[in-house]
Amino acid sequence: MPTDTEPSNTIKLLHLVFLSTSWGMQIWVTFVSGFVMGSCLPRHTYGFIQRELFPYYFHISSTCAFLNLTLFAMYHPSELLRDEQTTQIIVFFVCVAASVLNTQWFGQVTSDIVADMHLVERSHGLGQEVGLFTSESCRQLRASNPSYRQLSWQLTLYRALSSLCNLCCIACNGLSLYYLAAHLSAL
Repeated sequence: MPTDTEPSNTIKLLHLVFLSTSWGMQIWVTFVSGFVMGSCLPRHTYGFIQRELFPYYFHISSTCAFLNLTLFAMYHPSELLRDEQTTQIIVFFVCVAASVLNTQWFGQVTSDIVADMHLVERSHGLGQEVGLFTSESCRQLRASNPSYRQLSWQLTLYRALSSLCNLCCIACNGLSLYYLAAHLSAL
């Protein structure tokens, strides 16, 4: 039921809540909590926390992205779209696609690889080191163990893809916030 009428204040509030929740959560998880936990916790503890929290993070991000696209599209029928509104719908759609990729594929595969790597590391007495960078012992394990080296390569690939999707969502939500700010008549 698309409409060319002005959305109610409740719809505007919901749109703003979904957008700001998603963007704020993305900024916090990407730029604050990951670095703090990674530099203060043992690697396996940090990995365990990420494996438990990231599914929630990805699902909340996907839900917010989908609801933002839906609310925006409901009040902007395609036959009445201006260029900037078309761009905004594309931005929301890209955000949904990137979020869903992380939720349904990259996030789960990354978690599974981390769990497999932790098993190998534990069997070699590794994983309790603190810090974001790989220890010398892990580098030696990677050099001497082909299956661990393969897991490490896969982890690098999937983390990079997941990070790109995440950064894409941050950029999309930042553009959407800019669009909203540009259309505020008062602060």
